[in-house]
Amino acid sequence: MNIKDLRNGMKRVEVEAQVTEKGNPRQVMSRFKDETYTVADAVVADETGSIKLTLWNEQIDQVNVNDRIKIENGYVTSFKGEIQLNVGKYGKLTIL
Repeated sequence: MNIKDLRNGMKRVEVEAQVTEKGNPRQVMSRFKDETYTVADAVVADETGSIKLTLWNEQIDQVNVNDRIKIENGYVTSFKGEIQLNVGKYGKLTIL
């Protein structure tokens, strides 16, 4: 699937893309449990466009700028009016 075809609410998304940016990790509190998670935003792009990718915990150290990655069983959400690609706990992120 091409990045330009991604829409808010899509599920079971499979995308291959290159990491063009990676932000600094930050700590967030769970809304449901008394736990803290580490999260970072990255930008991934293919020949059709780019999208923000949310990285959680160990995914942050796996991914570097210029890596080619594959997301399987991902999903798309909208946060503050911007669509984002998410791996989620049932998805898979692979470095190609």
